[in-house]
Amino acid sequence: MSQRPDTLEHAPLGRESAYPEHYDAGLLYPIPRAANRTPLGIEEGKLPFVGEDEWHAFEVSWLNARGKPLVAVARFRLPAESPNLIESKSWKLYLNGFNQTRFDSREQVIEILERDLAQAAGAPVSVELFDVDDAALAVCRLPGECLDELDIEIDAYTPSAEHLKVGEEIVEETLYSHLLKSNCPVTGQPDWGSVLIRYRGPRLDRESLLRYLIGYRQHQDFHEHCVEHIFTDLMARAKPERLLVLARYVRRGGLDISPWRATPGERPPEPLRLARQ
Repeated sequence: MSQRPDTLEHAPLGRESAYPEHYDAGLLYPIPRAANRTPLGIEEGKLPFVGEDEWHAFEVSWLNARGKPLVAVARFRLPAESPNLIESKSWKLYLNGFNQTRFDSREQVIEILERDLAQAAGAPVSVELFDVDDAALAVCRLPGECLDELDIEIDAYTPSAEHLKVGEEIVEETLYSHLLKSNCPVTGQPDWGSVLIRYRGPRLDRESLLRYLIGYRQHQDFHEHCVEHIFTDLMARAKPERLLVLARYVRRGGLDISPWRATPGERPPEPLRLARQ
């Protein structure tokens, strides 16, 4: 049985919570990233990567000045260098507080979201609001080659960098898998996702890479830290010149999270939203 981390002692995650009737910025619950980065050898203020946590919120609504409901899909981007991530259930409760709150304009909603989220994250957060039928939300497919048809034997379901094998040939390629699964660090609920790895460097053995990724199947951690774990393991074992690790997790409770971490100069493919999101 998992134990509740100290950083979540007062979080609403896993508890029965009444939905707020009105907007309340105090519902947002920040979690320091440093506690999970230290075991990976990442020193505070010395990140070995750049990146963002991209969130989509599909259940965003508020009232206009006349009391008429409006709906939107929100996209949030938190920088990886922010000292805090924001616990997802507190984020959902916070957004639900908008449902019966009146705002003068769409721009005011964006301004308030950016202000409150930046205060919780400890760094600027970008916010976009889309109409629910906006073409920018169209479903895409991951680029590159899929690993999932490899016929491999698996007997370990916790991540181990020892699984990763590397050749001598220098290549540049993009690989992905839809078999990523990790578990909530508190409730143990499954978090399903897809992961993309784009790199230039010594060739990664594909069977060993898939075996490594499947190793997260019983691992309990936040989405953001799973991606950082994968990034640091690949950098340590393969030492690529360039590396991008992007995970796109399945929506849960109206929110999906898609963290990416990369060597400086790398960016993820955009726009990109998968069918399971």
